[in-house]
Amino acid sequence: MRKFSIIVLVIFSLAIKGNAQEKNLISVGFYNLENFYDTLNDPNTDDDEFTPNGANAYTPEVFKKKIQNLSDVISQMGMDKSKDGMAFFGVAEIENASVLKALCNSPKLKSRNLKVVHFEGPDGRGVDCGFIYNPKLFKVLSSESLTVPVDTGDRPTRDVLHVVGILVTDTVHVFVNHWPSRRGGEAATREKRKTAAGVSKKVIDSLMAINPNTKVFDMGDLNDDPINKSLTEVLQAKGKMEDVKAGGMFNPWMSFYKKGLGSMAYNDAWSLFDQCIISYGLINQENKGLVYDHAEVFSRSFMVEKFGQYKGYPKRSYSGGNWNDGYSDHYPTIIFLKSK
Repeated sequence: MRKFSIIVLVIFSLAIKGNAQEKNLISVGFYNLENFYDTLNDPNTDDDEFTPNGANAYTPEVFKKKIQNLSDVISQMGMDKSKDGMAFFGVAEIENASVLKALCNSPKLKSRNLKVVHFEGPDGRGVDCGFIYNPKLFKVLSSESLTVPVDTGDRPTRDVLHVVGILVTDTVHVFVNHWPSRRGGEAATREKRKTAAGVSKKVIDSLMAINPNTKVFDMGDLNDDPINKSLTEVLQAKGKMEDVKAGGMFNPWMSFYKKGLGSMAYNDAWSLFDQCIISYGLINQENKGLVYDHAEVFSRSFMVEKFGQYKGYPKRSYSGGNWNDGYSDHYPTIIFLKSK
C-alpha cells in the first residue's frame, strides 16, 4: 500500500505533453461521473439506493454537494492549456438529462452556457452515457443512441451515444461508450465488451469507407485496458502513430498504460478504462484543421483520497455506503488538439 501511495503522488502530475504551456489548444475528453443520480425514485429503474430513504441516504443536500464537487473538477479540466476549458466531453453513469443540466447550471459552470445531449437508455440501474459541450466551440449537427446487442438478462447494458458536430471548423464524430462491466470476471465477460466495441466500429468503418480522413473520437469507460482485445482486435487501435494507416485508429493511452498510469484503482492496482481513441484523420499531419497534440489523465491533489482504505485512489463520492464528499472513483481523461 505504501508503494502504491507514493506512486500515486507523482504519476498523475505527469502527461504525454506537447506544447504544455500554450493556451490555444482545444480540449475534449471523458469523465465517469460515478452514480450521478437525481433524488427521485424512478419506478422503472433500480435507483432505490440513490434516494433520500435509500441505502445511501441520497438527500437533496448530498445531490447539491455532488454537483458542487463535480463542477470543481470540470471547471478546471483543460484550463491550463485551453482558454475556454473543455470544448466537449462524454460522461457516463448519469441518470438523466436533468442531472447534467443541473451540473451545467452550477455557479462555476453557468457562465460557459454548456449544453447537453442525452437519450434514455435500457440500463437496469437507469444510468446512461451523455455529452456536454460548449456551444462557443462545438455545434451539434445530429445525434443518435446505438443499441449494444449484449444479452445481460434483466440488466441490459448502456447504449452508445453517437454525436456528429462541428468542432471549431472540423466536422467530427463522437462515440460515448460505457461497456459491460467485469462483474463475474474479466474472461467471463470479455465477449460482451468485444460486442460493445463492435457497435461503434461498424459505424466508423462505414465512415472510413467514404473518407479515410474522417475525424472520430471513440471514448468512454470501456472496462478494458488498452491492451485488451476489444481495443486491439475489434477497434484495431494502435499504440504508435506510425503504425496507424489511413482509416485506422490511434490509442494514445497505450503509452500511459505501459508506464503504469491509470484512471481508476482497484486492489492497489491501476486500470486505464477511461480512454478516448482517435482516428487517423486526427493524427495525419497533412490534414487541415485540428490534429492531435497530447493527452492527459486529469488529476489534482484535491481529487485524491488522503485517508483510509482508499488512500491514494480517486476520491469517490461514497465509501462503505457513507457519503465521502468526493468526486468520482474515476479520473477524467483529456485529449488536446492543435490547429494546423
